[in-house]
Amino acid sequence: EAEAFSDLLFLSCVCITEKPGVCPISNIGACVELCSQDGNCPKDEKCCSNGCGHQCMPPYKEKPGVCPSSNIGACVELCSQDSNCPNDEKCCSNGCGHQCTAVSKEKPGVCPKPNPEDDMMGPCIAFCSQDGNCLNDEKCCSKRCGLYCMSPYKGIYIVILM
Repeated sequence: EAEAFSDLLFLSCVCITEKPGVCPISNIGACVELCSQDGNCPKDEKCCSNGCGHQCMPPYKEKPGVCPSSNIGACVELCSQDSNCPNDEKCCSNGCGHQCTAVSKEKPGVCPKPNPEDDMMGPCIAFCSQDGNCLNDEKCCSKRCGLYCMSPYKGIYIVILM
């Protein structure tokens, strides 16, 4: 009995604590093992691969917003996830690679009604692709066959319900 009791003294608990979230994708890091499990990391950080070793990192969080549609860009991977990007930018496809991009944000207001005279003049150029490309409160509006930054309609639209 005493022998069985002494064996219990040498048992230790190996508790593996896995925190919620997903490790960010990383392929650049030191070849050093700075952690072995999430429990080694402070706060909500996780023990993640850095491409060669392991280190504590905040979990991947997708930023809000929508990537603008794009099919023209450099065939270079400048980011792999939103956390690689500053401020509110997201890691978006540019048609060939990925780069940090301002997200699509629709500004309040309504585009002014197109003027029939506009159909007769002006180039067919897209000066914007989304409201986020425009300064201040301007919106990206269709005018003739192009897209232009314009101040939103300030009048009152009357809707007649029948």
